[in-house]
Amino acid sequence: MQLVIVESPAKAKTIEKYLGKDYRVLASYGHVRDLPPRDGSVNPDEGFAMEWETYADKSKQLKAIADEAKKADRLILATDPDREGEAISWHVQEVLRLKKALPKEVERVTFNAITKPAILAAMKAPRELDTDLIDAYRARRALDYLVGFTLSPVLWRKLPGAKSAGRVQSVALRIIVDREREIESFKPQEYWSVIAELEQDGTPFQARMVKFKGDKLDRLSIGDEGTALAAKKAVEEGRFTVVSVETKPATRNPPPPFTTSTLQQEAARKLGFSASHTMRIAQGLYEDGAITYMRTDGVQMDGGAIQEARKAVVTRYDGSYVPDKPRQYQTKAKNAQEAHEAIRPTDFSKDRAGSGDHGRLYDLIWKRALASQMASARMERTTIELQDGSGQHALRATGQVVLFPGYLALYEEGRDDEGDEDSRRLPRMSEGAAPAKKAVNAEQHFTQPLPRFSEASLVKRLEELGIGRPSTYASIIQVLKDRAYVRVEKNRFFAEESGRLLTAFLERFFEKYVSYDFTAELEEELDDVSGGRALWQAVLEAFWKDFKPRTSEVMEQQPSAITAELDQFLAPYLFPQKADGSDPRLCPNCGNGQLALRGGRFGAFIACSNYPECKFTRRFAQPGGEGEETGPEVLGTDPDTGLQVERKSGRFGPYIQLGEGKEAPKASIPKDIDLDLEWALKLLKLPRQIGNHPETGEPITASIGRYGPYLAHAGKYARLQTTADVFETGMNAAVVKLAEAAAGGGRPARGAAREPLKVLGKHPRSEAEIKLMEGRYGAYVTDGETNATLPKSIDKDQLTLEEAAQLIDARAAAAPAKGKKKPAAKKKAPAKKAPAKAAAKKPAAKKAAPKKADAGE
Repeated sequence: MQLVIVESPAKAKTIEKYLGKDYRVLASYGHVRDLPPRDGSVNPDEGFAMEWETYADKSKQLKAIADEAKKADRLILATDPDREGEAISWHVQEVLRLKKALPKEVERVTFNAITKPAILAAMKAPRELDTDLIDAYRARRALDYLVGFTLSPVLWRKLPGAKSAGRVQSVALRIIVDREREIESFKPQEYWSVIAELEQDGTPFQARMVKFKGDKLDRLSIGDEGTALAAKKAVEEGRFTVVSVETKPATRNPPPPFTTSTLQQEAARKLGFSASHTMRIAQGLYEDGAITYMRTDGVQMDGGAIQEARKAVVTRYDGSYVPDKPRQYQTKAKNAQEAHEAIRPTDFSKDRAGSGDHGRLYDLIWKRALASQMASARMERTTIELQDGSGQHALRATGQVVLFPGYLALYEEGRDDEGDEDSRRLPRMSEGAAPAKKAVNAEQHFTQPLPRFSEASLVKRLEELGIGRPSTYASIIQVLKDRAYVRVEKNRFFAEESGRLLTAFLERFFEKYVSYDFTAELEEELDDVSGGRALWQAVLEAFWKDFKPRTSEVMEQQPSAITAELDQFLAPYLFPQKADGSDPRLCPNCGNGQLALRGGRFGAFIACSNYPECKFTRRFAQPGGEGEETGPEVLGTDPDTGLQVERKSGRFGPYIQLGEGKEAPKASIPKDIDLDLEWALKLLKLPRQIGNHPETGEPITASIGRYGPYLAHAGKYARLQTTADVFETGMNAAVVKLAEAAAGGGRPARGAAREPLKVLGKHPRSEAEIKLMEGRYGAYVTDGETNATLPKSIDKDQLTLEEAAQLIDARAAAAPAKGKKKPAAKKKAPAKKAPAKAAAKKPAAKKAAPKKADAGE
C-alpha cells in the first residue's frame, strides 16, 4: 500500500479516485504543528533552534496518518507546490519520524492542477523534499516569531493600549497611515476648464480650450473665475475652424493571465471581494479541479493549455481573433518565483464552474486567461485642433474609435481609479471645417489628493514595493482589520487612532524596521534562501544582531519619555496650526494650560498641563474630528439638588456629570439619543428599579453597561435593544426577557425544532439539504448528520453552498466514525429453553450513548 498525504479532505477524495486501490490518500488539514506561542520557541543563542509543537486539534488526524504509515511501503507527500506546501510535507515527515512510523521510501510530488492527467504525471516524477524551500519557511517563521515576541512586550509596557505588531503587517499599516497623512496635508488648488459644445453634420462633440491669448494652457493654467469667464467669452465670440486633423492607429494588447496578486486586485475591483474571500473561493475552485494552483507569481501558461485556449477562441469567435503566434508572457514582479503557471482554467472548453461566488470568480479567471491568447484590439485615435481667426485662441477635441475589438470582445481589465482617457467618437472633419457652436461652459474644479487605498490598490502597492509575498496579502490585510488598526468604509481603508499611534511609535523608535526599503531587501534575502543562494541562519543573525539591542534600548526608557517623544512626533497631527494663529496647544478649559499627549492604563489621550486643577481631557484624535472638544457644556440645573449638569469629554468619549468633585455622579452618553437636560437627568439616576420579581421577590433593575442596555435580577442578565427600553420596559416584559435569557438567549427549549437562518440548498455530493443555523457558540451549517462551525474568517451572510459543503465534508472526515452499529454477537445454539420468568428479567441491551452536541450547536 502507498500512502499519499495532501492538505484537504476534498483533495484527498478526488486524488484517491484517480490513483486507484493501491493508494490510500489522507489529509493533514493544513499545517500540523507550529512554534508554540511562548518565550523560547526560537533560541538565537543556539543557532536559532526551533521548538515545534503539534496542534492539539490535529492529534487524531496525525494518529490516523501514523497508523496508515506503519502499514505503507511508500509515503508520497503531495501537498501544495509552494513554500508552505513544502513545509507541511516536512512537518508531516518529521512527526512520523518521531513516532517511528516513517516508511523507508519517502517521496515528494507536486502538481499544478487537480486533474487526472496532472496527478498521474506527477506520480511519475517524484523528487526529494526541497531543503531550500524548507529553510526559507523556517527563516520567515522565525523572523515573524522573533519580531512578535520581542517587540510586543515593548509595546505593552511603553505604549498603553497597544496590542501587537507584526513584521510585514506594520509596514502595510504604515502605507495606509502615510496615505492618510498625505490627504490631511493636501492643499486643494482651484482651476477652471473651458469646454465648447460643438456639432458637425448632426454629430455633437466637445472641445477643450488649449490656448488663450497666445499662451498654451495646461490643466491648472486657469486658476480663477475672472480668467475663466474671459476665456469663455473669447470662445463665444470667436469663429473656430479646423486647422489640423491627426489620426493615429493604436493597438491594445491583452493583459497576461492572473497571478495571485492580480487576481486579488481584479476580484476586488469587479466583484467587490476582499483578498481573503478571493483566496477562499479560489481554493475551492482549485480543489474541485476547475483551476490551476492559485498561489503563484508566474504569468506563463503551459504549452498545451495555450493551444487549448487558442482552439476555444476560434470556437467562440473565429480565426481573426487569434494572433499568428501564441503569446508568451514574462513577469515584471520583483522577486517573482516562476515555478508555477499563472492561474487558469484546467479546461478551456468549460466556460462555467461552480455557482454563486465560485461561479463569478471562475468566470473572471476563465475570461482573463482566454483573453490573454486573443488578438490585440485595433483602434484609431483622432485629435482635432481648432483656432479662431486671430490664432490667439485654440480648442482641441480628442476621440477614439475601436476598429477591431480583439480581446476586448471578451474582457477588459479594471482600474482602481478611472483616468481621463477619452473614448468618445468624433465626426469626420477636414481642415477648414467650421463646426456649429452650441454652448460654451466654464467649470470650476479643485485638485484632489490621492485616494485612500482600496484592497486592490493596497495589494498593488505592496507588490510594487516588494513587501511580503502575494500569498500572504490576504492574511496581512485581515490582521489589520481584526486588530482594529484600520476600518473599511466604502471599500477604502481609513487609519484608526490606534493604528496612527502604533505607526508613530514604530517610526520614531524602530524606523529601520518599518522602512519600505529595508523590508523589501529582507524579502530579497529570504528569496535568496529559497533559491539556495543564502543560508537561513545567516539572514536571521544579521537581522537579530541589530534588532535585539534596539528593543532592549527602548525597553529601558521610561514610559513618560516615550510619550514625550511621541507628543513631539505627532504634534502636526494632534495640534495643527489654527487659522487665527493662536496657540493650538492652549487648553480650551482653563485658558492657560498646555495640552500634551499622555499615556494611561487604557491608551493614549490628550490632557491639560494644569492637572489636577484642570481636568480637561480629549481622546487621542485630531481636533476637528470625532475627538474635538472645546470644554464642558452646561445642560442645565438638576431641580432636586440645584447642581449643574454638564456634558464633558474624557479619554473614553463624551459623558455627563452632576456637580463637581471625584464623587460626582457620571454617566456615559448613548449614541442612540439626542442628549438634552431631561435625558441627562434620567441617565444620571440609573440603575432604574422596575420592581420585585413575582416569583423570587428579588428586585429587577434596568441600566446601561459596557455592552449596552440590560436587565438585571439576582445575578442574571438580559439584553435590551435601545436606551429607551431601559426606561420603558415594564414588569411583565422584564420577566419574559429574563426567562428567555435564562433559557438560552431566547432559543427554543431543548428538543424543540430550530428555524434555520437560511436554507443553502442540496449538498453537491450527498444531496442532503444544507442549512445555516445559529447555535450557542455561533453560526454553523448542518446536513442533518454533521454539524460544522463557521470559521471566523467566513461571513455567514456571504456563505455559499459549496463553502458550506466543504466545511461539512471536513468536519465529517475529522470526526471519529459515529453511529455505526456493532456487529451483532453470534447467537449460541440454545441448549434448552429459558424459563419465561427469566427471560422477562433479562436486562435490555444498552442503548448507544447520545451523541455529544457539536461545537456549532
